[in-house]
Amino acid sequence: MAGRDAARAYSAVLAARFRTLLQYRAAALAGLGTQVFWGLLLVMIYEAFYASDDAAGPMTLRQVVDYLWLNQALLAMLPWNVDRDVAAMVRTGGVAYELLRPLDLYNHWFARAAAWRIAPTVLRAIPMAVLAGLFFGLRAPASWTAAGMFGLTLAGGLLLSCALTVLLNLTLLWTISGEGITRISAALITLLSGSLVPLPLLPDWAQPVLRALPFRVYSGHIPPGEAWGVVALQLAWAVALIALGRAVLARATRRLVVQGG
Repeated sequence: MAGRDAARAYSAVLAARFRTLLQYRAAALAGLGTQVFWGLLLVMIYEAFYASDDAAGPMTLRQVVDYLWLNQALLAMLPWNVDRDVAAMVRTGGVAYELLRPLDLYNHWFARAAAWRIAPTVLRAIPMAVLAGLFFGLRAPASWTAAGMFGLTLAGGLLLSCALTVLLNLTLLWTISGEGITRISAALITLLSGSLVPLPLLPDWAQPVLRALPFRVYSGHIPPGEAWGVVALQLAWAVALIALGRAVLARATRRLVVQGG
């Protein structure tokens, strides 16, 4: 397939999947309510934590509040589970039809993953940001430069999320159910994304591995001038994970046993 036609095909996959996922507004509303409650609970915990100790920490309380609300707003972007539709196709044997499509399977699943991560995030992040900004203490970015760098790092984070999602989907070609890898990835992603504890508050020995999160750019914890290194690191990891995903796919499709009828 020619480059322009291929790009048009993958764009159509992304757009169709995106429109389908936008229909789940009730689920998004329920998730929004849950995340507002959880966000308020976390804010109260950290307010008590900071009130109990006058020592200067790696983040101010205001930066932590921004971090917590952005974490809640962008929770749907985290690559902590497999695509349920892909899992169903593997269990029923429908994945054979995926292999017969005149499309690159990796690009096809990457486009699906992009729509899957973007659509729920759009439905939740915008109302979450408005509510948190008006009533719960979320501030505007530290500067216009910080806002722009936050946007770049957010785009890099999306690439990483999609690449990891495709890798998780590819494990289904061996494990079929996906339950084990989902449980393992959920625990790791929840910890390493800072969803449990803001990354700057984790021990100093762990910081070299945990410095590429865009939320701190937004709040000003990472100066915008240093954020280019975060963007470069994200892109490097995205390229490496995409290359790994393609290698895994090539290995998996050399000999594939299809389940179902």
